[in-house]
Amino acid sequence: MKKTKIIYAGIIAIALAGCTPLGAAVGAGASFGIAAAQEGGIEAATTDAAIRLQIHDLWFKHSVDMYRKLDMTVKEGRVLVTGTVSDPDLRVDAIRLAWQADGVRQVINEIRVEDSKTLKNYVQDTWITGQLRTKLTFDKQVQSINYSIDTVKGTVYLMGVAQDDKERQRVIDHARNLAYVNNVVSYVRLRGETPDGLQPPTGTEKQ
Repeated sequence: MKKTKIIYAGIIAIALAGCTPLGAAVGAGASFGIAAAQEGGIEAATTDAAIRLQIHDLWFKHSVDMYRKLDMTVKEGRVLVTGTVSDPDLRVDAIRLAWQADGVRQVINEIRVEDSKTLKNYVQDTWITGQLRTKLTFDKQVQSINYSIDTVKGTVYLMGVAQDDKERQRVIDHARNLAYVNNVVSYVRLRGETPDGLQPPTGTEKQ
């Protein structure tokens, strides 16, 4: 299982870096450097990357529409699924498949059943995510590397690890104060805190 995790991490690092040998080498180093700085370190980040790849593969094989319309954030085995679908059955199947990936400890369902996002929604959501990421990065009182951001139709979903409640509230306030934000949903846990509903990792019998 450990070899599989390392392979998954290497694939992601190279994919993010580009096709040139130099780019791949630099990208791999940067990716592992970021992972080492995150809460949980390289092992946790590698496990999360493996979970993400497994779920994407399950979604793609089940429905290209599911794969295309849904997004996920994975932190410490916690999977937050967001996006908009028009078919309620697609919503149910997406969550069922997410639980099948090895290492999953929790699946948070934030999939909306309604008409798909318009171009305007997409542009605004992308702007919100980018602005919030910038604010967190330059806020010296926030360890921004420990946070993931996803925005769907003006709703900002936060996941990650806060050093204390003051930092968590600071991140939430940054999100609330941005233009076009309608709502902020936080799944940020405090350092040392066990989130509600957390289960033992799935697939542990295979390891």
